[in-house]
Amino acid sequence: MPEPLDAALTEVRALLLDPALTRAVAAGRRRGHRPSMVRAELRPVALKAGARLQISTSDGSRPYTRNVAPGPEADAAVDALLAEPFGNWHVETADATLQLRVTKSGEAQVHRAAASRPAAEPGGHDRAKEYLLDPGDPIFAEIGGSAAKRRQVDAFLRALAATLPDDLTGPLRVVDLGCGNAYLTFAAYRWLAQRGLDVELVGVDVREDQRRRNTELAERLGWADRVSFVAGTIADAVVEPAPDLVLALHACDTATDEALARAVRWRARWVLAAPCCHHDVAAQLRTRPTPAPYELLTRQGILRERFADVLTDALRAGLLRLHGYRAEVVEFVDSRHTPRNLLIRARRTGTAPTVAQRAEYRELIDQWAVTPRLAALLPPLPAPDAAPDAPVPDAPVPDDVAAAR
Repeated sequence: MPEPLDAALTEVRALLLDPALTRAVAAGRRRGHRPSMVRAELRPVALKAGARLQISTSDGSRPYTRNVAPGPEADAAVDALLAEPFGNWHVETADATLQLRVTKSGEAQVHRAAASRPAAEPGGHDRAKEYLLDPGDPIFAEIGGSAAKRRQVDAFLRALAATLPDDLTGPLRVVDLGCGNAYLTFAAYRWLAQRGLDVELVGVDVREDQRRRNTELAERLGWADRVSFVAGTIADAVVEPAPDLVLALHACDTATDEALARAVRWRARWVLAAPCCHHDVAAQLRTRPTPAPYELLTRQGILRERFADVLTDALRAGLLRLHGYRAEVVEFVDSRHTPRNLLIRARRTGTAPTVAQRAEYRELIDQWAVTPRLAALLPPLPAPDAAPDAPVPDAPVPDDVAAAR
């Protein structure tokens, strides 16, 4: 049954300013009127400065996000949105859902319902929020991507959230190496910007057509001044200045080694790399005698391939540790979504390797008679008595890389 619009909007206002708000969206237009924006979304966020109401609006080409403090600032922002002639409001709180549609006669058609509760997991716990970045976020209408790809990207963002300090402030320069269609690039920028960080992000991919496509997407999203793209190899693409954070999602085989090596030479503060296929060490194992007593590990082809995966990532983590990083290998997404579900996560400490750490790495490669690709790409290790933060020299370019240039 139609209701007076003013009274219905007063109810909407109370819900938008209620601490129990979870999400609200305004869209559409009333008959004979046009809002100054095509869509507005509101949601609560927790920032270092405290609780804020995040308001994301779009004029159809350029999204704009701001975080307002509770009290007079939020009151004024909400009143301004309610004054816009939107045709529809959808508001969700922890307890209720309200849907408002403005009729042709200017009245409100309102539907109210109790909030649906998430299904409980075994043990009585509510199911955790499925996505860190809402799959209904407007950016996905532009960048696309399958449900599986979105899940991988969201899992990667969760690992990123666990890596960056909660009190991180100031400008943050990010590089996504081997960015491809830039699903991770755009999603990472969106999520980092929502945290209130001043972000500049560069995506690197070898294909020029990908650079053009991704640049056009950044322009449509209104982010071209903050998100840019470079065509070039991971090893050689020009990226200035050096980044604070390096990302690499499923760079194939030794491309992951190139991404890790560039991060070390840049002295990046954080590195997150999810390897893809592992061929280099596996090929070496096939041509080397297996040291005793490990013949059973490599006798079966499938076991040898899987062991090569483990050995490759263990050596990568070990090399990062020798070059002043604290590195760990974790599972970042369930194997149901991708078999390549390991993530190398590293934070630069500048700590010089100990004699024991050097010996541990050397004994492993000597025993298996392998030469990790990453070792050839990294700069020489500093002398044991060098200062922890001594400048890192450029690595000599391996002959096969130089020949490919």
